[in-house]
Amino acid sequence: MSEPILIREAVLDDLEALLALEEICFQSDRLSRRSFQRWLKGDRGILSVLEFECQVVGYGLVLLRKGTRLARLYSIALSPVVRGRGFGRLLVQALEAEAMEAGCLFMRLEVSKVNTAGISLYTNLGYGVFGELPDYYEDHTDALRMQKQIRFPGRGRK
Repeated sequence: MSEPILIREAVLDDLEALLALEEICFQSDRLSRRSFQRWLKGDRGILSVLEFECQVVGYGLVLLRKGTRLARLYSIALSPVVRGRGFGRLLVQALEAEAMEAGCLFMRLEVSKVNTAGISLYTNLGYGVFGELPDYYEDHTDALRMQKQIRFPGRGRK
């Protein structure tokens, strides 16, 4: 990875790149233009983009809820041209850091049971399976529910 990688908050100017990523990364369950606009303007989520060679090549969306310390990794997408380079790991770790800053203790997610690369990534990052959701996606595939404790209150205190 000799070229600089930048992970930053998404802005309205990223909208077309976000929609293009949805188109190439997902066959179903795509986020709409309207959904992205809502998340770009909202304050109850984290929407970050990953830039490589001055191009938006990935994004991650984390949902935050008032009254809970639980963050939900709602969607993550990486352009096929950059997969397998560790960018997914960097993006998830950056999203975890943002969620910790927002006061969250846990990150949850759903991942398709047929998405072996995603399952491997999350497992290697310390996520554990705690349930299954049958017929979860529009294409009728099942999902695994995974969770990780991302912040440990009281650690390191004397």
